[in-house]
Order: sequence, then structure tokens, then C-alpha cells
Amino acid sequence: MDTTLQDPLVGQVLDGRYRVDARVAVGGMATVYRAVDTRLDRVLALKVMHPTLAADASFVERFIREAKSVARLAHPNVVQVFDQGTDGSYVYLAMEYVAGCTLRDVLRERGALQPRAAFDILEPVLAALGAAHRAGFVHRDMKPENVLIGDDGRVKVADFGLVRAVDTVTNTTGAVLGTVSYLAPEQIENGTADTRVDVYACGVVLYEMLTGAKPHQGESPAQVLYQHLNEDVPPPSAAVPGLPVDLDELVASATARNPELRPHNAVALLGQVLEARGALTAEQLDAVPPGAIASEHHNAEDRTSVIPRLLPVNPVNEDEAVLNRTSRLESPAPEPPRRSARPRRGLLALVLAVLVVFGVGAGVWYINSGQFTKVPPVLAKTEAQARTRLRKAGLEVRQVKHAYSDTVLRGTVISTDPAAGTRIRSNDSVTLTLSDGPETVAVPDLKGLPLNEARNRLKRNGLVAGMVTDAFSEDVPKGQVIGTDPVAGTQRHGGSAIALSVSRGAPVDVPDVTGASIDEATAQLQGAGLRVKIADTQVTSEFDAGKVARQSPGAGLQAGTGDTVTLTISKGREMVEVPDVTGDSVDDAKKTLQAAGFQVEEDRGLLGLFGDTVKSQSVKGGRKAPKGSTITITIR
Repeated sequence: MDTTLQDPLVGQVLDGRYRVDARVAVGGMATVYRAVDTRLDRVLALKVMHPTLAADASFVERFIREAKSVARLAHPNVVQVFDQGTDGSYVYLAMEYVAGCTLRDVLRERGALQPRAAFDILEPVLAALGAAHRAGFVHRDMKPENVLIGDDGRVKVADFGLVRAVDTVTNTTGAVLGTVSYLAPEQIENGTADTRVDVYACGVVLYEMLTGAKPHQGESPAQVLYQHLNEDVPPPSAAVPGLPVDLDELVASATARNPELRPHNAVALLGQVLEARGALTAEQLDAVPPGAIASEHHNAEDRTSVIPRLLPVNPVNEDEAVLNRTSRLESPAPEPPRRSARPRRGLLALVLAVLVVFGVGAGVWYINSGQFTKVPPVLAKTEAQARTRLRKAGLEVRQVKHAYSDTVLRGTVISTDPAAGTRIRSNDSVTLTLSDGPETVAVPDLKGLPLNEARNRLKRNGLVAGMVTDAFSEDVPKGQVIGTDPVAGTQRHGGSAIALSVSRGAPVDVPDVTGASIDEATAQLQGAGLRVKIADTQVTSEFDAGKVARQSPGAGLQAGTGDTVTLTISKGREMVEVPDVTGDSVDDAKKTLQAAGFQVEEDRGLLGLFGDTVKSQSVKGGRKAPKGSTITITIR
């Protein structure tokens, strides 16, 4: 059954502009629809706040802040926001529509992903979050539902509905906004949310991509929150044997319960991800997870919701304190089974023990292979750090090159030649390529170009067309670009979105042609520089058949020269059966006739001045008359 048929918004037009075609998804704060912008004739996504929340001024303020925040993030991996507005009780955002699926859909269908696929999704996500963090904003609700994967393979981060300036700490008494499975411990404990909560959530998402399951699971949200606070995220290799230790360390770093031990923002985590990728072989990156099963979808834990915050108590007994805090979320809340602490140094101790036990074997390895070494991973390291690491491996830097990069910080390593992990002779040399940061390009002068040509020009210059708005212009012909934002000549990072203003032509006051014949209306509109279109259907109206009943745009509004005015033709007044009110009292007769859609006049004459009974009516009962016409009742 198509549930969108039951949605009252489907088929409606919001704000006289956005036609709602289908419901796409329902979240904790809003419902997302596929819609069409009837002005610009393009498909977009409408995010409409739930009416119960729209009545709350603080939620509306948060919702509007999403539009303003995301509009500042000109990044190819961030879902673009075009417009924000209200229509009656509806508060909405108009956003870029990404045809495809979410990461949650992929995990539900495929389960655990190969490490290469997980990296291919995580890296653009971190690039988008990195742009937000550098701009001073935190997403606060990262989860697979908010990672969109387009049919063309592009990855975009959506729903910055909980963003807030980094320097602002949420201290809303007793509550925190978020999704249970991805909340960082400090969000649960005291509501604090800085860039590191996004890092934590990305670590949980990475674990889920590598294993096909969430690291913390329970029969209730309270149990999951308890685990976030008291248990480390387990190594992915515990669930999927054979995963490299580099992935365990990456997840452990991102999901450290102490935020001071995590990468300080998404850019820093991206550097670690690139380094980890460089340290893995092609076989490790493409290894298929054994026995991977599709991820279970716990809807209640995956929705953004208002969660009671764990308020601090006197920790005389730590176990008791935790249970007391948890009981405020859900009572009773059984204490989850304890997990033994994961030995972080166990692997190193094991390697040292093996070397000691097999010391002779190690000597044989050195004799046979000591003249060779492997290029160490130095991605995202500074030049000095890279030189030090290479020198420790017995290698020198042959040459330093430079290249632009949208994801690697300026002054840090993009790549090495030979690549990391390559086996080369000791004392050999390596070429480093350092990032010069994002490539900047000048916004071209697009004034006077048709819209499609302007979009192609931006693409050739390494930019993309952003929001398109129309405006009247006396000197720029209809359909051609008036200007850009930012203006021509401004330097922007490659891939940035450039807003375009397109001419609607010179402004024209639309004349009122309702009630006129088709020929009269057409002549008047064409004389004003407008085009005419006749609607396919006719309507009943107060005007005679064949006359103009409605026009769009309406009289008094402005249109651009050459715009089209649609005329709807009248098929005459609606004919309605006249009720028989003879013999009724005057008041009852009036009510009956008015309810049927007629006007009523009284004819009392001299004999009916003091009467109260209807003796006759101008149109006999049972016959039909135009709706809205006047029926005269004679009173005697």
C-alpha cells in the first residue's frame, strides 16, 4: 500500500510554488517529500517540520537556522539548501534532491562492506564535515540515514538540522537532541557538542560499515546509552576476523570515550583515514567480509529525537550512580552485561614475544631481506614529519612536488612515489607530493549567457551552478544571466557552487481580463507583451459561458515580458435544483434557499406586511437555476 496517498500534503502546492509529489522519508523532526519547483521547473526535496513541532518557537528557530547554516557551506559533498519559508502551519526547507539511496539502505541490503567501499563513502563524508567544522559548525546527528549516495556515485551529507556554532555549548536542562546509536558520551553526560561528537559518530558509522552491525545494541535505548558511557567500541576485527589492525586502531581513535583522545575534527580524522588506506594492500582493501549479513534496522534507535540528558549525581558508588542516571531514561533499566576491557597493548606485546621466541628466525629474515624495506605511510603528514618517518625507514626524500587537493590540508602529504607499502631497497629515495590546499578559480563573467550555457561555462571552469533565482531586468533579455553571487572575478575553491540570477525580462503589469471573451483577453494580454495559453478544462463561474473565469498570474501582479498567462474559460454558472419552500415560514424558507446556494428576496406587498408564510416562489421547487442567483419568495 502506498502510504503517501494518505499524506495530506501530497498533491498540494506549498507557498504557491512547490508542488508536493511524493513522500520520501519521515524523521524525528520533519518529513521529506519529493517536489517540483513550478517556477524553475526542477525537482527538489522539501523538508517539512512536523506540525506539532512547528508550534514550538524554539524548534522553528532551530529549523530556520539549518537553512542559514547549510547555505553557508558551499561544498560538493553537502546537500544544498535553496530556500526556506512557511505556508500556514507548515515550515519547510527546499533542498537539492539526490536521486539514489542512503547508506542505511546499502547496509540493510548488503551488510558489511569491503574496506575500500567503506573508505570511498567515509572520505567524502569527512570532507563535507571538515568544511562545516572549518566554518564553525557541528552536524550533531551523523548516521547512515544522513549519508546520501546518488545514482551517479556521489556521496553527500544531509540534514544539518542540529547544527550549532562550535563555540556554543548546549545546556538545555535535562534533554539532548540526537540519535541514540551515534551519541558521543559527552553528549549523553552533559549535552556538550563540539566537532569531536561528529568524529565519534563517524567512528560508529565506520564500525557499522565494516561489520554490518552497530557496536552497541540493547533491548532499550537506555541500555545503548549505558554502553556508550561505560564500554569502548569493540574492534571491528572481533566481529569480522581478518580485518587489519589499522582499521581497529582507526575505529578506536575515532570512538575514544574521552573526547581529548579523539581527532579534534573531521579534517584530522580524514588524515588518519587516508593514512590507514595507504597502509593497506589492495588485497586487504578488497577483502570480502566472511559471512556478511545485512544490518538489522532498529527504527526507534535510528531516529533523531529528544533524549533526556543524564544529569550528574553524587558518584559515591559508580555502578549505582550509572544505574540511577539510566533509570531516568527508562525504568527499570537492567544493567547490561559487562565486557572485559580490550587490551590495547596486547598486539604489541604478542609481537615482541614472538620476536624473542623466534630470535634466530628474525636474524635469518634480516640477512635475506634486510637490504630491502617498505615505504612507510606518510599521508597527511607535514613535510618534516614525513622526512623523519622516511629517514627512520632508511630512506631519503628525492624530490618534493606540489598539487592541489580539496581534502588534504595545505602543506601535508598527498602521496608518495613509490606508494606506501611498496618494497624498495634501503637507502633509496622517495618523491613527496604536498598539498597546496584547494585549487582556487575565478568566477567567470556570465552576464548575457543563456542559463544552460552559463552552467556549462561554470563546469568548464571547475565550478558548479548553485541556486538559480529569477529577477526582472530592463536590459537583459528573458532567460539570460543577469549576474552571479559571488560576482565575476571572485576567487573560489574548485567545486564551489555559484548562485545565478536569470532575467525574467522587463516587468509587465498583468491586466484584468476576467469576464472578457477569449479574443478580447488575448488581444489585451498580447498588447502588454505577454503570451496566452488556454487551460484544458473549463469551470463553472459567475461569468457567462465562453468568458474568462480565471487567469494566472492574477490581475495586478507583475510578469516578465514574454511570460505566459493561462486563461481558464467559464462554462457558465452551476445549475442547482431549487428547493420547494411554499408553505414554510419566512425564516425557514430563507435558510433552506441560502443553504442551497441562492440569494433570497422577499415580496410582501400590502397583504403580506404582517404575514409569515411563503405563498409562492419565483422559480418553482424542483426546477434548476444558476447557483448564486436570486429567488424571490412571496409572503401573504
